[in-house]
Amino acid sequence: MNNSMITASVSMGALQQKLDMLADNFANANTVGYKRKSAVFEDILTSLNPHLEDFNQAGRRTPLGFTQGWGSRIAAIQTDMSQGVLKQTGNVTDIAIEGNALFEVRTGGDINGARAFTRHGPFQLMPDANGDRILVTNSGQQVVGNTGNGEDFIRVPAGYELTVGTDGTLTAVGGEGTTPINLGTLKLVQVTNSELLQAVADNLYGIPENVDPANVVRDVALLPNGETGISVLQGFVEQSNVNMADEMTDLMIVQRAYQLSARALSSSEQMMGMANSLRG
Repeated sequence: MNNSMITASVSMGALQQKLDMLADNFANANTVGYKRKSAVFEDILTSLNPHLEDFNQAGRRTPLGFTQGWGSRIAAIQTDMSQGVLKQTGNVTDIAIEGNALFEVRTGGDINGARAFTRHGPFQLMPDANGDRILVTNSGQQVVGNTGNGEDFIRVPAGYELTVGTDGTLTAVGGEGTTPINLGTLKLVQVTNSELLQAVADNLYGIPENVDPANVVRDVALLPNGETGISVLQGFVEQSNVNMADEMTDLMIVQRAYQLSARALSSSEQMMGMANSLRG
């Protein structure tokens, strides 16, 4: 197999991955809390081939030798954590974050289980065995809060409604004549390295087993003015941050590059066929 066939075939594989990633962005353009993905490409191998000294003619401004590439691959798939548009729904269990933060949930139903994170805020209140209701995602993952006695799931007593302050404070409000109950605050984390976040099912993000969570997320930090720069809005959801115009532009660029690589592969195959059919 000649060099042009290797380069074209390798590049087509990487471009196919990029097309799959774009398809994922298109499919989730209307998914609440979805964050678009982007690809980073790198050369697989670049070699410098020498020239004969005869090429070193008078007036030549470049050094001898020519660079030969061997295709490209996707080095990383990055998650764009930029803010999406907030949409008001009026549902008391819909919660959106304005700023750099994520909700924290537990995927196994155990407060000491695996951590996961999301911006998908259309939550629900699911009854438990004690008659209370637990705040969960629409796929059943329990939302974590700081209750004052450590981290725990957010439980709303029967007969009470949940209210959420802009600072994440959780309060259970009952009927007239009842005293509101302080439920703690939502557990929010800030992303410090989005490249290490691993997308998992149900619009959740996890941390790979071989990565220290402290290198990926941290507790919300205070700014010099004493504020966090983060607001929690009840009755809102965050729309996807996918920009269809940008995605269409990327799609056309990738399709043209794929067509060019396919044409190069076809031309190389034809040339090899011609060479094989030659008779001495």
